[in-house]
Amino acid sequence: MNWKFWISCCGLLLLSSCAPYSTFELPQQPGGPLPKWSVSLKAEPVLLRGKSGEFDASDALNPSVLRRGSSYINLYSGYDGKTWHTGLATSSDGADWTKKGKVLSPGPATWEGSYIAANGAVIERNGELLYYYQAGSPPQIGLARSTDAIHWTKNNEPVLTVGPYESWDERGVGDPYVIEAGGSLYLYFLGQDRARRQRLGVAVSTDGVHWKRLIANPILELGEAGAFDEVGLGEPAVWASHGYYWMLYTGRDKREHRRMGLAFSRNGVKWLRYTGEPFAGQAGWNWQVVCDATVLLENGKLRLWFGGGDRALPAEGLNGQIGAAVLEAAP
Repeated sequence: MNWKFWISCCGLLLLSSCAPYSTFELPQQPGGPLPKWSVSLKAEPVLLRGKSGEFDASDALNPSVLRRGSSYINLYSGYDGKTWHTGLATSSDGADWTKKGKVLSPGPATWEGSYIAANGAVIERNGELLYYYQAGSPPQIGLARSTDAIHWTKNNEPVLTVGPYESWDERGVGDPYVIEAGGSLYLYFLGQDRARRQRLGVAVSTDGVHWKRLIANPILELGEAGAFDEVGLGEPAVWASHGYYWMLYTGRDKREHRRMGLAFSRNGVKWLRYTGEPFAGQAGWNWQVVCDATVLLENGKLRLWFGGGDRALPAEGLNGQIGAAVLEAAP
């Protein structure tokens, strides 16, 4: 047993900053030859930032897209220059979106503070929408529930708090992305340590509220010096296809340019980087930043929605808008 870790963890338990830990894997994927992935980006954004005075006037980012019946919902993050909110847009085809306004804002839970209630991920389970979002200072992950995507009920406390003293996620957790596999939920998320390194980890739950972190976190380390992801990793999007689990993630370089890399795994916890160029913006509106992926596997095609911006800044003020793409795999 790592006694230093055990003592640190127990000492912080009274402060509610030490979640349970476990060793686990996702259901094993069969493996096989790796396909060759390519991405086709739409030239123009599919969801524009709002007009002056609207909740998404500065940025529209962090899409989380889900198909419900014959329509699509998109819970995305809007920034008005002061505060982040979660907004709702709907579509019949995933390409043409109609905004419905903001549906979540910071508060009234005291842990959220007044800065952010966004940057989230939605999943449907037993007819109920579960939306995991980032809020608070330090950042932690909360949960809101809904049946119609408009009216939401928040948990009073975060469902994933910061890690214990000197851990890899001691100073913040965020960027949630949740998938269901083998009857359990798996939460992929960003963790930040006291050196401000941002890396990726995973947790498991049976009820969506009580989570156990993987003991072996983080599951993906920073890239080498000079790489597109040398400064930070974030915003994972995970799916299973072609014999593996795949993860699109955002990488940051020293100039705050952001591009998306790809990693693969057979068990969802041991990941390898996929050889190939990162996905980068190809138009004026996203030439500095592409980030915040969300994916849906439909009719053998992987549909992708993402955030993009023309200003390389660490958090907001990117002139952020939401784009769409298709990922295709060839033998």
